[in-house]
Amino acid sequence: MVELLQALSAFAVFLAIAAFGFLFLLVSLLFGEVFEHFSFEHEIDHDMDQGGPSFLSPRILSVFITAFGGAGAIATYYGLSTLPASGIGFFTGAAFASLIYMFARFLYSQQASTEVKATDVLGQTARVVVGIPKDGLGQVRCRVGEELVDKIARSSDGAPIPENTPVTVEQVLGEMLIVNRLKASPTPGGRAQQ
Repeated sequence: MVELLQALSAFAVFLAIAAFGFLFLLVSLLFGEVFEHFSFEHEIDHDMDQGGPSFLSPRILSVFITAFGGAGAIATYYGLSTLPASGIGFFTGAAFASLIYMFARFLYSQQASTEVKATDVLGQTARVVVGIPKDGLGQVRCRVGEELVDKIARSSDGAPIPENTPVTVEQVLGEMLIVNRLKASPTPGGRAQQ
């Protein structure tokens, strides 16, 4: 009877750990931003400068705790003592947490950055998509890598530039581009083209 009571209490403890981990996972999914500020992940990310999720993220830790408790409870249910059940729970928790970590890193690596640096557009050819009035602002579109980027622009000499005119980016001032009409180049037939 004492062994049954010990096994039942170990089973109950493992179930309580799994329930706590699952509850923590649900709360961190709903209020994740709050938990991110109270975790060690923020400090570790700055030290490691790795970018992306940390292995000590609250969500990954809660998956570890849930799997640890669940696997430990199953092991005690099938007659293992507390120490072997804890070992099985630890390795199962580590395996599940590693899977979630690798999946989160994969998702993080698939994110596209919308940041466009000045060097990315400087000297590029762009096309006016919203006409630039005299001494005013318009909009140009240029290709940066594989994506099209629209930016506010004004002409370098203050002259108007009509829509659909090709231009060259001469300067970047914050979020605004300074552009100039694309210089005409002679063609083999003697005619200038733009």
